[in-house]
Amino acid sequence: MQTALSIAKKARRNRKNLAGDNFYGNKLAQLRIDATNAFADISDSSVGDTSALAELIEPVFAAATSPKHRTDCARELSHALQTKWRQARPRTHPGNELFPLTLITQTGRRYLLKLAEQMNGSYREGWYDACAVMMRRIVEIALIEAFEHHNIADKIKDKGGDYLQLSDLVDRALNEPAFRLGRNTKRELPKLRTIGHLSAHGRSFTAQKADIDKLEAGIRIVIEDFLRQAGLV
Repeated sequence: MQTALSIAKKARRNRKNLAGDNFYGNKLAQLRIDATNAFADISDSSVGDTSALAELIEPVFAAATSPKHRTDCARELSHALQTKWRQARPRTHPGNELFPLTLITQTGRRYLLKLAEQMNGSYREGWYDACAVMMRRIVEIALIEAFEHHNIADKIKDKGGDYLQLSDLVDRALNEPAFRLGRNTKRELPKLRTIGHLSAHGRSFTAQKADIDKLEAGIRIVIEDFLRQAGLV
């Protein structure tokens, strides 16, 4: 945290944008990754406690945070880590997160955070089919949230008023003019649908680490894009 504060201070002094491609911006980005991974190692407590901690981590390491807000959050985070979280039990197999929980926390939707924790946890433990199924659920929810936010949920419901299956949801989302989806989202979304279907319904298919690793960038791109379409981040 102190390093992040120092980097932000030096960037201001040298008139460098923390969101830009420069030493200070890149250093802060790496610190954010390190903080997210460290957070994963101690986030075995309740969803409420996890959400509160993630809400402090995000502004400390975010490029756009104001100096005062960054300092205030760093102080609160330091206090939390030295008191309530000091005795937190590390994960069984700590490692890089498949998806940053700090982003999911911004949505204020605890069920999304819980699903993301299960997805990340399954990945760390080597349960790759379970990881793919959780990935599938988050993608499905993000798509529905986006349609609902734009008041066009009827476009993804059947005659009985139930939401369509994921394959149809993906097709409708990719062709929905209300969404301004990035090129990468359009490319990666079908891949996420495929691995989710295979892990959930493939009789002889078992996902491997390599299958999930190939989708690491895609899951971040797609979920973040649709959460923004849904007005949640």
